[in-house]
Amino acid sequence: MTISDLDLPKEICTHELTDATRLATQLADDVAGTLSAAIEASGVASLLVSGGRSPIAFFEALSSRPLDWSHVQIGLVDERRVPVDQADSNEALVRQYLLRNQAAAATFVGLYREAPTHEEAARLSGQSINELRRPIDVVVLGMGEDGHTASLFPGNPGLAAALDSQCLDSCVPMRAPVAPYERISLSYPVLASARRRYLAIQGSAKLETLRQALRSDPLQMPIRAFLDQPLEIYWCP
Repeated sequence: MTISDLDLPKEICTHELTDATRLATQLADDVAGTLSAAIEASGVASLLVSGGRSPIAFFEALSSRPLDWSHVQIGLVDERRVPVDQADSNEALVRQYLLRNQAAAATFVGLYREAPTHEEAARLSGQSINELRRPIDVVVLGMGEDGHTASLFPGNPGLAAALDSQCLDSCVPMRAPVAPYERISLSYPVLASARRRYLAIQGSAKLETLRQALRSDPLQMPIRAFLDQPLEIYWCP
């Protein structure tokens, strides 16, 4: 099965690449082009990226793209509630692999904030992310084999509120079902309102997840909430 075999809505555009290197390169080229256009039109561009190990090649490729990075704001779609000097921090990952080369000139707005409770941490994170130009120009999402995206995990008691199009909170407290850390995730309205949305996935297992998500409910597979609107999916075997 390839991505062209899926019965995707007409609003979704797909890019099938031969390997992970070509996927990272093509995605970096396209994101850089969108950011450049936003800078030209408005003087500033905003970008939200996903954490984890999968985006590293994309980060490295994007960091060398020639654009006016001093006018780019970068943030995260989610974060683990750990200090930024820990290896599991998404901010640490972005600083190591993206905020370098030409992209070192960009402005970064992180999500991690110290707070006594998970809920207070999410509130403070929301205040931080509101510093970014809105609507966000580019969001780059990933997807887990359980159908989660950002840190919108199925089974969380606050998921329905986070996926509500009327949710007033920019950030919401979440918890991964198997990882030990509490998470902070951007809510659906912030992510869905981005001018351009990209989803990067690899392998047959992720295609199967996407196929199941098309027939599922967002509360069971949260990526489903993003599949009825314009979205560009980049996939390689």
